[in-house]
Amino acid sequence: MGVTALVAAYIAPLQPTPRSWINVWFLEAMLAAVIGAYAVLRKSAAARSDLLSAPTRKFLLSFTPAIITGALITLFVYRSGTFSILPGVWLTCYGSSVISGGTFSVPAVPMMGAGFLFLGALAFVFPMWGNELLAVGFGGLHIVFGLLIARAHGG
Repeated sequence: MGVTALVAAYIAPLQPTPRSWINVWFLEAMLAAVIGAYAVLRKSAAARSDLLSAPTRKFLLSFTPAIITGALITLFVYRSGTFSILPGVWLTCYGSSVISGGTFSVPAVPMMGAGFLFLGALAFVFPMWGNELLAVGFGGLHIVFGLLIARAHGG
């Protein structure tokens, strides 16, 4: 997920319009969701655990509300044209989701969520760095924490 986010961060600012920029990040979000779902399926199969186990359901129930909130705000922004707030919205909503969902995971997961919240706050204060902060968050934090979690916990 982190690598595809870095590719999106490179491609997005090359777009001719803000709506095209959003479309690149939307496609990245869909790709990341597919990659994440595949990883969960693979880990569940390797552990021979039920995909709809209580921990998975708790994770999804706590992760989803802030993601839906971010999607609804994005829809409003897409229609209204106030694009500069989107990096902050996406980073803080995702960070909130990761912290909430990470309550049922290893300690590094909520720490990663806090990193997203911090980057989101920076994106609100410095909107001109929005795309770069998206790269650091969705690219960098995913890669760094993904490697740390894989090394310490096997995935």
